[in-house]
Amino acid sequence: MTTTIDAAEIEKFQAMAAEWWDPNGKFKPLHMLNPCRLDYITTQIAAEFDRDLTLDRPFEGLRILDIGCGGGLLSEPMARLGATVVGVDAAERNIPVARAHAEQSGLKIDYRHTSAEDLLRTDEAPFDAVLNMEVVEHVSDPLAYLTACHDLLRPGGIMICSTINRNPKSYAMAIIGAEYVMRWLPKGTHDWSKFITPDELFDLLGRAGMRAEDRMGFVFNPVTWTWRLSERDLSVNYVTASVRPT
Repeated sequence: MTTTIDAAEIEKFQAMAAEWWDPNGKFKPLHMLNPCRLDYITTQIAAEFDRDLTLDRPFEGLRILDIGCGGGLLSEPMARLGATVVGVDAAERNIPVARAHAEQSGLKIDYRHTSAEDLLRTDEAPFDAVLNMEVVEHVSDPLAYLTACHDLLRPGGIMICSTINRNPKSYAMAIIGAEYVMRWLPKGTHDWSKFITPDELFDLLGRAGMRAEDRMGFVFNPVTWTWRLSERDLSVNYVTASVRPT
């Protein structure tokens, strides 16, 4: 099995690994986006598995894989909700950062320096849910990568996948705005040519064997400096939910 890891993309995140939990550091955009991401993720997983989010640990008994886990910004909330979490990242320096923060937080999370393809060679699969957030635009072969994600899911399992649309507005906001004007991210973090439109992603998901069921936009309000979900505006950041058919 070939790898979809893009070494140049991984090196970008290696250089920023120590800053994952600094809300004002290089990952400030993700810290601001995280509440909105978590709202979508938890709602979709709860609906798929008929879980009550008002309970203390509604995801008890579910196995969740967080691919591209970084410092654990999503893995930790999933663990607090009761899930058994495996977090994997191709950037080796992210893993000790994630492990140390989980230990400080009193959370048991299985963090590993590996890839989706390599994880398939182990006996870890299948998972009930795969979190695939802001990763697909950084891999060398999106279809092969999404196929590996499909294979890691059990039939009936759900994948949440977010990425960035490809159009002039996304170039202006995700690259010019975030990297050059606001300086939230180092220059060169994103390659606009690797961004994926919603229709392209739905097509890729279908070719990978997934059944796409939902998509929503993440919309930033520059006045309140908050993010919200939008059914209509997928022009820059957006997220999808898809299921592996039974």
